[in-house]
Amino acid sequence: MLRPMRILLPWLAAAVIAQATTLSVVPIHEPISMRATDVDDLLDESEEALQATVMPRPMALSGAFPETLVEAIATPHQLPTNDPHYVVEEVNLLILCHVKVAAEMKDDGLYVTLDVGGLEIPEDVDLTSRQLVRLAMLAVRRTLEDYQRPQTESLKVRLLVAGTSLETESLKDLATEYVLKGS
Repeated sequence: MLRPMRILLPWLAAAVIAQATTLSVVPIHEPISMRATDVDDLLDESEEALQATVMPRPMALSGAFPETLVEAIATPHQLPTNDPHYVVEEVNLLILCHVKVAAEMKDDGLYVTLDVGGLEIPEDVDLTSRQLVRLAMLAVRRTLEDYQRPQTESLKVRLLVAGTSLETESLKDLATEYVLKGS
């Protein structure tokens, strides 16, 4: 009788832990490369068209919100297609260009850091490092706007750029902060 209990107890413990985790399906906005397609997009009217955009996709997430939401913008993404000739393994620009995203909730708000220490833009991605960081910041903002909409409290957000080198030092001036209102 002891042998079945040894097998059953770990299984029961795992079942209890699994039930304690909250899993939510939420929209995550990601900076997406549209290379190898016939489509361009505008970040804003003052800029030229880019072969990149910020788009939402649904994700099932667990963890601390809103930190997990923000960090999820930097997850791998292979674009589904119905065209057998379109074979692009990765479209998330943060993955392609080796930019890391970290988020931490503190007493005075949410701190989001874009770490560009490993930044390397592939030859087939027609973007500047500044355009890439702006796309990433837009993805963070849109993700948090969706999250914040039903919340009752406001959320102060600080976006920082870290890991710069001599070539990328000017990206730090893109750092910003804003307050997202709840409902």
